[in-house]
Amino acid sequence: MCGTSSHNLPLIQVSSGCACCSPQGNRAVEPAVAVDTADIRHRSTQFKVTGMTCGHCVAGVSEKLGKLEGIADVAVDLVPDGVSTVTVYGTENISPDAVRAAVSEAGYEFAGTV
Repeated sequence: MCGTSSHNLPLIQVSSGCACCSPQGNRAVEPAVAVDTADIRHRSTQFKVTGMTCGHCVAGVSEKLGKLEGIADVAVDLVPDGVSTVTVYGTENISPDAVRAAVSEAGYEFAGTV
């Protein structure tokens, strides 16, 4: 659901749009698995991703990452045409290699950890 959240985790910050998705402020990504939010707050990892320009890009990366085992939520600080910060929240340690593969599959470049 755009603009609302049923959990207490950060919302995706979308600051620009394109022809396929106009800017609509905050967008929430629903958790892929039901977990205790207090538990996953302690298990977050940030990654740098380049090539994203809009909310559609954010949605594509979030969808791919949300399918990885152990990821409960994804938050993106979008920097159009720059280096965006992607935070993944999980129930276990998240493998940078798995994140790299998912980001690449979504069509963007994994630029390392924050």
